[in-house]
Amino acid sequence: MTRIRPAAAQLSRRAFCHALALAPAAALPLPAWAQAAYPTRPVRFVLPFGAGGVADVTSRLVADKLGEKLGQRIVVENMPGAGGIAAARAVLQAPADGYTLALITNGNAISAALFKSLPFDLLKDFAPISTIGTFECLFIVNADSPYRTLQDVLKAMRDQPGKLNVGTINPGSTQHLTAELFKATAGLDFVHVPHRTSPEAVIALLRNDVQVVIDFYAALKPGIVDGKARALAWSGPQPSPALPNVPAAAQAGVPGFDVVSWNSMGAPAGTPPAVIDTLNRGLREVLADAELKRRALDVGIDLKPSAPAEVEARLRSDIDKWNRLIDRAGIQRQ
Repeated sequence: MTRIRPAAAQLSRRAFCHALALAPAAALPLPAWAQAAYPTRPVRFVLPFGAGGVADVTSRLVADKLGEKLGQRIVVENMPGAGGIAAARAVLQAPADGYTLALITNGNAISAALFKSLPFDLLKDFAPISTIGTFECLFIVNADSPYRTLQDVLKAMRDQPGKLNVGTINPGSTQHLTAELFKATAGLDFVHVPHRTSPEAVIALLRNDVQVVIDFYAALKPGIVDGKARALAWSGPQPSPALPNVPAAAQAGVPGFDVVSWNSMGAPAGTPPAVIDTLNRGLREVLADAELKRRALDVGIDLKPSAPAEVEARLRSDIDKWNRLIDRAGIQRQ
């Protein structure tokens, strides 16, 4: 009979103990101990706007770069309408796995304040990921206007209450509420004239049907570049790098005035923290790209990443701001 040497017996016992230790791990389901890296397939990015607008163009630029960074395509889908409700529903009906994302904007904050009820809770049903960029409204006048500065406009509105017309796009839009906040903050009386589109508002300005237009830089840039319109002030607390020589309204006669629009990326609540972190880190790297920043700034968007908590804080602050303004201005909730 062959006798097992002590050393060999010791080795056998070690091998047995090692195999025994591995057995529980081997019995676990694969996802519990060897999860695949995210993402492993294309990701949907749902926008509450139509194709061709500034938000659409910028989102596609960012999505392409982020997709390259993550190694998977990020496919932009346009779902405009109803204050962003259609897009939000599409995202919230998808699994909370990071493969369906939402573009969440200050427009969603306005909707949360403007609509009496929504089929979702913006703060509870979404997990914020990061801000994409910020952009402000611009106050412009006709190049032939006697108003050379925002102070000139303020004086005219105070000297002739209710005589000047201010054009924006649709009631309930960021541009409209910017005009209402301008009126309330500066204690002014002017006539708000809504238009269906930005080009219609600019045409009205050139005809002198309205004396001031408030809109985003991308919509007003052609008239400014052509010398047909003159920029007077930004709506943010400081000048935008898109036109750094144009002052902020707060610096030009309306202390405390501050409206900054923003876009951000979000996901359904319950999305794994590791996925949120992967997307946040990816966006931080992508939004630092010099060429991407230049292309975005060309249409007035300053690319700025943020922590998820900062997006949530901005949402809460804006919802509160627009709620107070809507009450103060007597704007009818929908």
